[in-house]
Amino acid sequence: MKLPKARRWFASLTMLLILLLTATGCTEKMIVLNPKGPIAEQQRDLMLTSLLLTCIVIVPVLILFAIIVWRYRDRKGRTSKYTPNWEHSTKLEVIWWGIPIIIITILAVITVKYTYALEPSKPLASEEKPLTIQVTSLDWKWLFQYPEQGIATINYIQIPEDVPIRFEITADSPMNSFWIPQLGGQMYAMSGMAMTLHLQADEQGDFWGSGANFTGKDFAKMYFDVKSTSKEAFNTWVNDVKASSPALTLDGYKKLVEPAASDVRTFSAFPEGLFEMTVTKYASSHNHGLSWKDIQKIDKQE
Repeated sequence: MKLPKARRWFASLTMLLILLLTATGCTEKMIVLNPKGPIAEQQRDLMLTSLLLTCIVIVPVLILFAIIVWRYRDRKGRTSKYTPNWEHSTKLEVIWWGIPIIIITILAVITVKYTYALEPSKPLASEEKPLTIQVTSLDWKWLFQYPEQGIATINYIQIPEDVPIRFEITADSPMNSFWIPQLGGQMYAMSGMAMTLHLQADEQGDFWGSGANFTGKDFAKMYFDVKSTSKEAFNTWVNDVKASSPALTLDGYKKLVEPAASDVRTFSAFPEGLFEMTVTKYASSHNHGLSWKDIQKIDKQE
């Protein structure tokens, strides 16, 4: 049954309105586009720049598609010119090949520039001394060690604002991916390797982090909270953890490695060299028996 013309227009406008309202309502949840650090901000700019450049091609194509479908639709009294033997137009060939080539070239230059600028192992320019946090992906939880502060946490990170954070990332489980969307892009956590990721929070607040690589039954529970505070509040938190939390023993760590989800936990101490032990436990097969110090030397040379 054919709908009246007015009803068809009303249905089309209603669908368009619903799409616009839906898209508008989702913007608050798109935390990737709401950066809270210098790395995430540059990554957002790269995404938006790439989107705008590709829209130069996509939007006209979609508009032309709608115009062609509408103009050449089957209807009574159609007067549109019909040219079945048309086969070539130099002007059109230049347009639909030239514009994409120019845009791809611009995208290539921009991407290469940002790729070098956002190299994850590159320290951030700052007058503040970086804070090191050692990250270990477990089934199905995250262990965070603060080697300078001597404390550790499960599924929780607290950091001071405007201080560069050096994440050293590994896995004592299947490969995963460490990701704090509002601070920067993801970095793989792999057994036998210590990946480096530099991030920073430019303001105080609570951020969401998670694993971004499927690792089994309770993968969905591999998320963690990130809290950015003042330096004073961070130091107070560290002292509170030292005063009120139990120590993580080697036997306790072996239990953590067992596959199971976990709530937030804090530890006042952890076995010395635990992170290095975890890396080198698997490194013999990946790095021909190199020690942790040898691995670090190679990383610095690269």
